[in-house]
Parts: sequence; structure tokens; C-alpha cells
Amino acid sequence: MRAALLIVLGLAIGIIGTVFAMNALRERDPLPKAVMNVMEHHIGELKQAVKRGQCEAAASHTRLQQMYMASLDVEPAFAGTEPDFLALAGKLRETLHGAAQAVPADCPALEATIKPVLQACHDCHQKYD
Repeated sequence: MRAALLIVLGLAIGIIGTVFAMNALRERDPLPKAVMNVMEHHIGELKQAVKRGQCEAAASHTRLQQMYMASLDVEPAFAGTEPDFLALAGKLRETLHGAAQAVPADCPALEATIKPVLQACHDCHQKYD
């Protein structure tokens, strides 16, 4: 009886230890979360600029370029994920490339430019969040 109890206790401790180790290994790579945080920061700044009515072309263009550059890291950061996710990441990258080329000059143009970007983000997060 004592031996069976010790075996069960050892298995339970082993399982708990394995779960902790797997979580630690998963948290070791901060790149995926960092890429998403950078993208979220820039799109948030663009949305705030529209709300404030301060949509300078140079600042908007810079933020859109930074988002495009960050989008280049999405696929490597999430390597090994589903092909559907990578296809949506490619769509986001293409949308951001077009947005960065647009250089919106005022708030209505900026709002129209970021709308497809927000939709591309939403499509991916709706499926994979």
C-alpha cells in the first residue's frame, strides 16, 4: 500500500514538474508577444491621432512604415504555426505595405488607410485569439 502511494505521489509530482517546465520553455521566447505589442502600440497611436484630429502626414507615414517593418517579423516569430495563420499574416503584411505607401495627408485619409489594417488584424485575432 505504501509503495503504491509513493508511486502515485511520484507521478503527480512528475506531472506538475513537467507542466511547470513546459510553461517556462514556452515563455522563454518573447518575440511573438513583442511583435504584437509593437503593432498594437503603433495602431493605437494612429487611432488616437485620428481622435485628436492631429494627423500629420509625416508622423502617420512613419508609424505605418514601422508597423509594416514589424509585420515582416510575424511569420518568423510564429514559425511552425498553421498555414492559415501564416496566410493571414501575409495578408496583414500586404495591407500594411499598401498603407505605408499611401501616405495619408489628413485624418479622413488616415482613417480610411488604417481601416483595412484593423480589419486584417481583427480577422487574425478572431480566428487565433
